[in-house]
Amino acid sequence: MSGHTWAEIGGHLGVTRQAARKRFVDTVGAGVTFERFTMRARQALDRASEVAEAMHHNYVGTEHQLLALMDTTGGVAARALTDLGISRRAVAAEVADAVHDGQSPAPGPHPFTPRARKVLEEAVNVSLELGHNYVGTEHLLLGLYRGQEGLGSQILNKLGADRHAAKAKVIELLAGHT
Repeated sequence: MSGHTWAEIGGHLGVTRQAARKRFVDTVGAGVTFERFTMRARQALDRASEVAEAMHHNYVGTEHQLLALMDTTGGVAARALTDLGISRRAVAAEVADAVHDGQSPAPGPHPFTPRARKVLEEAVNVSLELGHNYVGTEHLLLGLYRGQEGLGSQILNKLGADRHAAKAKVIELLAGHT
């Protein structure tokens, strides 16, 4: 909040930018920690912050989370959405129609909006409901649908990937991995 970058904070502490960020921003309300998040899920969350910054937004919303999931190569979420006929280009167009880029750069950290935090909480819940001991990109995707009707879920529904179709596709893909 003082205006220092994570790289500056990390340099002062003698650790990497990621380690500094993890030390200070590794929980998201309601006791959600990132320890059970897979590397791809963590990459998606980092990417969401990058997407927000590229759009000159000073927050991470569900729209940023959705775009980040589409960008996370090898993630179950990206594969499920692609299999459902959802393209990154279509999602980006819908996001651009719904929210415009900010006027000036908004360097991090970018806090999660209440709905985006709810997505993370719901991702943990989805993981537990499916009997998993980890939170992957697939859980983040399904958490989007349970995140209080955020923009991410609205866009997915508009593009034809409703909650039931997404969950069925995720379960199908996970069954193929066992």
